[in-house]
Amino acid sequence: MSVALFEPYTLRSLTVPNRVWMAPMCQYSAETSGPNAGVAGDWHFAHYAARATGGAGLILVEATAVSPEGRISPADLGLWNDTQVEGLRRISGFLKEHGTVPGIQIGHAGRKASTNRPWVGRGPVGPDEGWQPVGPSPVEFAEGHPVPTELTVERIREITGQFADAARRALAAGFEVLEVHGAHGYLIGEFLSPHSNHRTDAYGGPFENRTRLALEVVDAVRAVWPEELPLFFRISATDWLEERGWTVDETVRFAALLREHGVDLLDVSSGGNGGPAEIPVGPGYQVPFAARVKAETGLSVAAVGLITESEQAEKILANGEADAVLLGRELLRDASWPRRAARELGARTPAPPQYAWAI
Repeated sequence: MSVALFEPYTLRSLTVPNRVWMAPMCQYSAETSGPNAGVAGDWHFAHYAARATGGAGLILVEATAVSPEGRISPADLGLWNDTQVEGLRRISGFLKEHGTVPGIQIGHAGRKASTNRPWVGRGPVGPDEGWQPVGPSPVEFAEGHPVPTELTVERIREITGQFADAARRALAAGFEVLEVHGAHGYLIGEFLSPHSNHRTDAYGGPFENRTRLALEVVDAVRAVWPEELPLFFRISATDWLEERGWTVDETVRFAALLREHGVDLLDVSSGGNGGPAEIPVGPGYQVPFAARVKAETGLSVAAVGLITESEQAEKILANGEADAVLLGRELLRDASWPRRAARELGARTPAPPQYAWAI
């Protein structure tokens, strides 16, 4: 019996061995200062290596900052200097050696920067460790968060260049998939949404202006990312706000533009931009957004959000709602979820020889 979840999937010249992929999940475990700030260490290596030996077809390494002030927390990974390349190359090399495609997400936290690790508390870090966040407009993310500094056009262009520089370093680090983070209320998503973008210049107001930064970043990244390798974009399909928020209709319209600008797959999430959002969380609650983008634009999509069971994931793909599933928290709970799913669905999937002889 054919099992969609364990069929290969090809984008450009790259073939991913199955459709069970790991979503970017921040570990907040890099050094926070000094010459090794933002460098991937032993925790990162062990964490991603376990998911590779667990059978994930593609692993997207966590949100990796394009600049120091673009970090979500002081302990985020970075790709703003060449020192940070080596630790990531060690990870990508192991992933490739064990049959997993290595990918990485690059991003800028915008007004949600300079916050604590989640197990400490999600509020801003203290003045000794933190920095002043920036954003499209001087509108704070939430009560208790600082009002961000409004970016000038000159700084916007500088950040666009930082995305391109990070893409070059990601390639040097051995990654074969690159994802631009435009979701969850971080900088690019802040520009997309009228909830956080109150500008009146070429980067604010109508849809064409609010999407300008995202498309400029995609163009800058695509210009340095090899033609034969795929580029992903992560988006929040909706802010879940009744008024003045980014909408699913805009996501579909934007997805068509992303395809024209060289994006190969849309990673479809939702929420994260603040406001009085009421989100009907439940199993697969974001899958319909991915399905609509796929149906109306033809762009490849990955579905995310409370996908926890093998039969559930298989049904999403078999029904044509998505081309792959991205698991986040479920892969934190169970590093070998893909191998377990294969057993449950009656599929065959290779295992490292160190395991295969015994199982």
